[in-house]
Amino acid sequence: MTFATQGDSHQHSLKTLNQLYEYDDFMYSITSVVDLGCGLGDDLKWWGTRTTRDTPPEPLKIQCTGIDLAETLPWTQQYPNITYQSGDFEKDIIAPPKGFDILWCHDAFQYATAPLQTLNRWWHMASRGGMLYIGVPTTQRIHRRQLDYHLPSANYYHYTMVNLIHMLAVNGWDCRSGFFRQEPGDTWLHAVVYKSDHEPMDPKTASWYQLSELKLLPESTDATIMSYGHLRQQDLIVPWIDHSIMSMAVG
Repeated sequence: MTFATQGDSHQHSLKTLNQLYEYDDFMYSITSVVDLGCGLGDDLKWWGTRTTRDTPPEPLKIQCTGIDLAETLPWTQQYPNITYQSGDFEKDIIAPPKGFDILWCHDAFQYATAPLQTLNRWWHMASRGGMLYIGVPTTQRIHRRQLDYHLPSANYYHYTMVNLIHMLAVNGWDCRSGFFRQEPGDTWLHAVVYKSDHEPMDPKTASWYQLSELKLLPESTDATIMSYGHLRQQDLIVPWIDHSIMSMAVG
């Protein structure tokens, strides 16, 4: 799916953002957020303007940073807790000393030219136990009963839930405690994962067995990896943040 406008992209991300907003303790715990590939900054502004759900509401004053290739994002000057960095989200990011609590990447990861290395860098930029959200479109669909692949400009990789989980786990992101969603018929993958205490591994030598033993993979993967030596999508059963459970046998 390609959005016609940045506003359409934000409307798409709001479903996840509003689900997260339901968890008060989670929102209170956040001190810093980076929006990786923030575009015009609608998601960035959402984070920066959050309040408690009390009556009357109180500003959460989350320190927010947006990063994108544009030279400036002028509206951020209106908010003392929102800053903007012009640069490449794969490398040109200045993180706070303790790292970011939330790394948010909606509708941007598909433009990463070195996704494994990028996830490695993001792990190092996260605070201890920090959360990473990725919302990325797939590039395949069933069209007239045939499998159809397409690759928009500046996209270089085809993503599936299996290879996204694989790349995240190899880079030290805890997918066992994480959440994943791909609704039937939808072309979007959503992942919420956490920085583990395990350093990123060498992707050339890391095995599915190692990732399973370190408990970096969803629990539903253990049996299939022991049986087949790799993860099969049809055996993947994953939770989402709204407490729903989804089987990836169809998706």
